[in-house]
Amino acid sequence: MNLTRKTSPDAHPRETPVAATRLTAGAGVAAAVAPGSVEVMPRMLRVSDGYACTLVVTGYPAEVGPAWLEPLLSWPGRLDLAMHIDPLPAPIAASRLRNQRARFESSRRADTSKGKLVDPYLEAAADDAADLAQRLARGVSKLFRVGLYLTVHARTEPELLDACAQVKAAAASTLIEVQPATWRHLAGWTTTLPMATDSLQMLRTMDTQALAAAFPLASPDLPAPLPGDPQTVGGTLYGINPDSNGIVWWDRWSQENHNSVVLARSGAGKSYFLKLEILRNLHQGVQVSVIDPEDEYLRLADAVGGSVVRLGHAGVKINPLDLPTGDTRPDLLTRRGLFLHTLISVLLGHQPPPQERAALDRAILDVYRRAGITADPATHHRSAPLLGDLTACLRDDAQDAAAQQLAARLAPWVDGSFSELFNGPTTTLPDGHLVVWSLRHLPDEIRTVGTLLALDSIWRGVDAPGAKGHGVRRLVVVDEAWLLLRDGEGARFLFRMSKAARKRNAGLTVVTQDVADVLGADLGQAVVANAATQVLLKQAPQAIDAVGAAFGLTAGERRALLTARTGQGLLISGTQRTSFEAVAAPEEHALCTTSPADLAALDEQDDDL
Repeated sequence: MNLTRKTSPDAHPRETPVAATRLTAGAGVAAAVAPGSVEVMPRMLRVSDGYACTLVVTGYPAEVGPAWLEPLLSWPGRLDLAMHIDPLPAPIAASRLRNQRARFESSRRADTSKGKLVDPYLEAAADDAADLAQRLARGVSKLFRVGLYLTVHARTEPELLDACAQVKAAAASTLIEVQPATWRHLAGWTTTLPMATDSLQMLRTMDTQALAAAFPLASPDLPAPLPGDPQTVGGTLYGINPDSNGIVWWDRWSQENHNSVVLARSGAGKSYFLKLEILRNLHQGVQVSVIDPEDEYLRLADAVGGSVVRLGHAGVKINPLDLPTGDTRPDLLTRRGLFLHTLISVLLGHQPPPQERAALDRAILDVYRRAGITADPATHHRSAPLLGDLTACLRDDAQDAAAQQLAARLAPWVDGSFSELFNGPTTTLPDGHLVVWSLRHLPDEIRTVGTLLALDSIWRGVDAPGAKGHGVRRLVVVDEAWLLLRDGEGARFLFRMSKAARKRNAGLTVVTQDVADVLGADLGQAVVANAATQVLLKQAPQAIDAVGAAFGLTAGERRALLTARTGQGLLISGTQRTSFEAVAAPEEHALCTTSPADLAALDEQDDDL
């Protein structure tokens, strides 16, 4: 490079450029990646069309903990941090430490001889030096010369000065003192480049323990692929990292399983986040099925051409005894019988006693036999019996009191107040890239049953033999999953789905605002454990202890979830975790929002059109 002197009459008197470095038409990598010009000023550099200032760490805290550089690395701006480490040979380290201890001891004796009070800082330094000397003698620790430098970048001078003030404040929060490299910013800038050259030589001696606490360097962003690893090609935008302004891009389909769990209090933005994820997965050809308790997904389904099944509307029926179409597996009838055992347990609110279970099993086989359906796949196209037919088989078993008792307990679901959903053949066979199962019009007493029947219908499509092994991905979203998790048999059904979904190229998303129902039961915790992607949005103070214990949250992460704004949360996957805030384009926001004010404004726009 060729150094030339450059002045500018318009520059501030204290910022008069003293040197400028310009690149010549040199060859090699440096000529290709280096900036077009570097203008050196006393308090900063002008690098091409931006500005840079180097800060030198001159003061360190007396004690440091793990990841003590995190406040600097998580500063939301462009910051280059360089740490230069030079190990000291053991003989030189021991000699320097011995001289240092001798100076401390001499100072203490001089103060004592003059009758002065003991200097507490001198006493602490002497004790630390003695402890370090012992660890060096035993080979437990070593000494290193360490230089720590920060280069702050900005687009304009005022922005750079403001950014430097923020970095100084972040450093002061952990008792780190920084000073600008006045008149030496060119050397400071090159020191923070990946050139392994320390041109400033502002070094501090550290032992192994203090140096190790800086590694691995913490970062608020998700780690990038390691060198040599294949680049990721999938994924969806989850949002923006509020700590670093970086993009949170996550691919749930590349994890060890495709399941996710979303926990949040009411009003935290979980449905908004879910609709964004659904919309962006639909763009990638994923087939989505949603259990919707409050009709929050209807506008989205209407906009993308999805289909809606409104359980509870007049004339909408689901026959739980239906057999999957096209499934020719020899154990199909057995599988259907096992599901009916689960359904009856959910209808009754608990698992029947052994005598009633035995009577139910006989009745299931008998009702299919009466309909002409056997284990032979050739008979599976015949009309399936109804729940009323199953109850009739129980009543016909006059010799078994348990069968009569079970039939009487099922009467409300066959002939009584709750029979509207079951007393006829299935009226709707949903299909398409987005299917929404609406539960809003179901009475509260049978919403759990409606959720189970919808999940069963969805799972029959996922588990069909023709659905295995091909490239179509399926996403199953269970909103307000506490409806099912509070029931033992329903929770077991959801747990089995979470275990088997990955093998069928499907992902299960469990969403709930009732954290106690999820984390307070073994099956709920098992469902969470089988979700490789875990999303925590704003939490209630009453639930934060349970959430923190289940997900291993730090004190800072707990405070962040307690004070998070709508749409802000934490993405966790194994050892990886990052904050994010859901962001949407105006068109996406119009489809995903449930705010009354936003919906009223959208209605006004539609009226104007």
